[in-house]
Amino acid sequence: MADIEELNKILERAVNLKNFLKGKERIQQVAQFVAGHYRQNVEPLGYKAFLVGVDREACAHYKHALDAAFKEMGLPPEYSEVVYTGSNNDSKLLKEFHLDPKRERQIRKSFGKLDQMPKILIVTEKLLTGFDAPVLYAMYLDKPMRDHTLLQAIARVNRPYENEAQEMVKPHGFVLDFVGIFDKLEKALAFDSDEINAVVKDLKLLKVLFKNKMEAEAAKYLGLIERNFNDKDVDTLIEHFRDPERRKAFFKEYKEIEMLYEIISPDAFLRPFIADYGSLSAIYQVVRKAYTRTVMVDREFQAKTNHLVQDRVGSYGVGGLGEMIAINGNTIELIKNKSGGDGTKVINLIKSIEKLAEESSDDPYLIAMAERARAVQESFESRQTSTAEALAELLREVEGNEARKKEQAEKSFDGLTYFVYRSLLDAKIENAEAVSRTIRHAFTEFPNWKRSENALRELRKKVTFALFAETDDLERVTALVDELFTLLEKAGRI
Repeated sequence: MADIEELNKILERAVNLKNFLKGKERIQQVAQFVAGHYRQNVEPLGYKAFLVGVDREACAHYKHALDAAFKEMGLPPEYSEVVYTGSNNDSKLLKEFHLDPKRERQIRKSFGKLDQMPKILIVTEKLLTGFDAPVLYAMYLDKPMRDHTLLQAIARVNRPYENEAQEMVKPHGFVLDFVGIFDKLEKALAFDSDEINAVVKDLKLLKVLFKNKMEAEAAKYLGLIERNFNDKDVDTLIEHFRDPERRKAFFKEYKEIEMLYEIISPDAFLRPFIADYGSLSAIYQVVRKAYTRTVMVDREFQAKTNHLVQDRVGSYGVGGLGEMIAINGNTIELIKNKSGGDGTKVINLIKSIEKLAEESSDDPYLIAMAERARAVQESFESRQTSTAEALAELLREVEGNEARKKEQAEKSFDGLTYFVYRSLLDAKIENAEAVSRTIRHAFTEFPNWKRSENALRELRKKVTFALFAETDDLERVTALVDELFTLLEKAGRI
């Protein structure tokens, strides 16, 4: 007989216990607590939950009670669904939540998706074992369990989950026990203590782990800050984290601390650590803004940390880091007169050049300029180039761009024509101006070259012939054509 079936038979005999667990007032109190705890502790993490009732009747009552609790919060009844196996002999209450197979499949599928309802599934037996939903984080347990049944239920919430796109990492789950199973866990689980400890970690242990990490690991990073994130502090961080491996180690350590904070919060235990945790989050924000090419602002922090950052860390500022600089004739003078360290100026210039290329994604010159800026960044990060050398190189790029704009305007060239023109001059191709206009005309002949393989093939052929008219050096022509289309392909991906 299956463990869960045996457990249900035992519970059938424990009439008094079941009646106690299904008491109307108790169910309302538990439902109120679950609704509040889920909204405050679990939903901000982005995850979902199970509420496990002692039997199907308890599940039906919990559905009514949760609907009422969520209604008080202005939330719809779709926030929760109840799933159990129905029978023709069921009472009116139980039949209210019978599901046809299609609807049940739909609920299972929707529950497994972060952005869809329901947020909470109310179950007693069905889905408690064998149902795979890594987004399940919390289990509100209001049913006595033991041995393999309990382990299997815990396994439901302990499935690791990672979502790189949304920067979500779930290393383990959370079980809130309403019936006292975890007070006598070794009796409930007929296994050895080491095996139990490998599966179940008490919240007290997570608090100790958070405290240890804040006092040991975090302290090393907090020691880098002296003046509440002024320009000197920001430059210190930029310099310290130039090495990608050093950044990687910090990001990993910070994300582990952040997850512990998210699980424990809100809890009075955290009060002594709030200031230091806020500062550590600010360090993470500075390093991310400086060195991560695309920062997804909405998911830069987990939900509860994001709230803390807005309340506390926002007041630090980040010393002008991440500020976009207009790339024009005034840029060089502006950079020279700007406060802040050279490291911040290097980072801001690189990001500003990349932004300009994004906004003008059909201009190969700016795409190539952004590529050169990234090369400067790689050289800067690997310490092959000093901060002063990197800044000087970027300012030369800005100066060259101003000269380019002037010459382009004088010749009435668009971005593509000018880029081809300069490439031909650099390659010492005769009649560069006339050839570049011919190539521009070829592009107008095949406007859908990005979407059609045939059009792209014909366009490349025309460009190649235009170059062959001036030189019979096949290797040089091939290299020029490849360079042009490689850059245009990169432009299309921006």
